[in-house]
Amino acid sequence: MTQPHPPKYRKLKKEVLSWIAEALFKAHDQLPSENEIARRFEMSRQTVRQALGELEQEGWLYRIQGKGTFIADQTAQGRSAGSAGMSIGMITTYISDYIFPIIVRGVESALRARGARLLLASTDNEKDKERDSLESMLREPLSGLIIEPTKSAEGNPNFPYFLALDAQNIPYVMLNERYADVDAPCLRVDDERGGHLAAEHLIRLGHRRIAGLFKTDDYQGVHRMRGFRRAHREQELALAPEHLIRYATEDKDTLPAQALSALLDEAPERRPTAIVCYNDQLAVRLLDVVRSRGMRVPEDISIVGFDDSNLATATEVKLTSVAHPKTQMGEDAVRLLMELIRGREAGRSSQDIVYPPELVVRQSTRPLD
Repeated sequence: MTQPHPPKYRKLKKEVLSWIAEALFKAHDQLPSENEIARRFEMSRQTVRQALGELEQEGWLYRIQGKGTFIADQTAQGRSAGSAGMSIGMITTYISDYIFPIIVRGVESALRARGARLLLASTDNEKDKERDSLESMLREPLSGLIIEPTKSAEGNPNFPYFLALDAQNIPYVMLNERYADVDAPCLRVDDERGGHLAAEHLIRLGHRRIAGLFKTDDYQGVHRMRGFRRAHREQELALAPEHLIRYATEDKDTLPAQALSALLDEAPERRPTAIVCYNDQLAVRLLDVVRSRGMRVPEDISIVGFDDSNLATATEVKLTSVAHPKTQMGEDAVRLLMELIRGREAGRSSQDIVYPPELVVRQSTRPLD
């Protein structure tokens, strides 16, 4: 059955909103006349008037009698002039999965203490959903935004929306990593040092064949892998190519387990005696692979996770893991964003908060016999 086409005025509304989101028209810029818009989009003047009228009611436009239609002020200053409290947006890759609820709770708690409202969105680690989330946030009366980039190592196709944030004077901070082309404060763990700590710990326990499994479509995984490799170089320890497994988000449920299965099928003198995982979520998944081979952790193979999540202590084997400051990061993100909103900082690029990693040693690692 053919789906009905949306009314023309709604298509025009969406087009005008995209002009605002992409900063093609800025606060107090005058729009083309109704007649010009009607000719450009081959619509009746009544259709144009209906679209612009709804956008005016929603606060996006304002009219001046005898002069025309203008873009309303969507900046933090303009938005807060008539509001009792701030609205802060947060875009994260996931909301209800893994460590992200704890980060969100830290943000929520800090905002509640300041009387501010949280608007939450998730990208499911997909670039298209990040674009939709950014576009949606730009339509809200935001005072500021906290955002975790989606697949940060794969570039930033949504760069125009970050330009729109700048154009609308909406301060924003980034969590866990930052896009290379975006100039914003970032709160992150020193992931390279964390990867180094994990590998160094195992090397000091006498392990020489250590497999590393890293998700490398985000910079966290790239940096953790870099630290893992650096620890091998510093110890003049050769890293077999087959012991370094890289994967993307889409493959996280299959490729690492398949790769580890293949490694464990090798002869005892070739198979790894230890594993460093991108995160605890992966480490727990690989515990099942080890068990399916009739092997034990740490007696037959040692495992190190990353993030020190609830998963690290939820299994019968408590995981050695690199800690992530989950709640603290959320609270610090709000504090830093409030400083930007109040205009206390002169520039964004010098404001990063980098947390030193800490290795939490538990039962999943032991010295090699």
